[in-house]
Amino acid sequence: MNLDLSPALETPALLAPPVLAALPSLPGADQVRVAPIDPGLADTAAFCAAYDVTLEQSANCVIVVGKPAGVYAACVILATTRADVNGAVRRLLGTRKASFAPMDDAVGLSGMEYGGITPIGLPAGWPVYVDARVTSVDAAVIGSGIRGSKIVLPGAVLASLPGATVVDGLAL
Repeated sequence: MNLDLSPALETPALLAPPVLAALPSLPGADQVRVAPIDPGLADTAAFCAAYDVTLEQSANCVIVVGKPAGVYAACVILATTRADVNGAVRRLLGTRKASFAPMDDAVGLSGMEYGGITPIGLPAGWPVYVDARVTSVDAAVIGSGIRGSKIVLPGAVLASLPGATVVDGLAL
């Protein structure tokens, strides 16, 4: 991993405002690190290639919406997998249909930048579903709320987020 890491609590300029607000109360916040990156390399494949991060270390946070109720949730999955939106996610939301939230909704409701959305600091009441495989990653890399940095933390810390549920089979 070729990242210039510093304690996230000491580097507020590298975090989106909702992430910065939520981080101090997060169990394990002292284990969260942040690193600046080129915003043009924020997308998973480009980021991993440029910063020597494996896909097995990289976690993605995708925002989904259940229909017709309009229930939003976050799914945290490894970059080697894809969220089972039409199966596991739909069942967890208790809706007839589920889909990825439109980009404008995900950005507007989360207060984070597209390509940098993270489960830390999402709106209260949103469920956060964490694929069980994420919890075993010692140094998971995920968005920071902005495209210009990434957070590195133990996968187990993601499982301790408010509203988080660890789910076997969340991703395929």
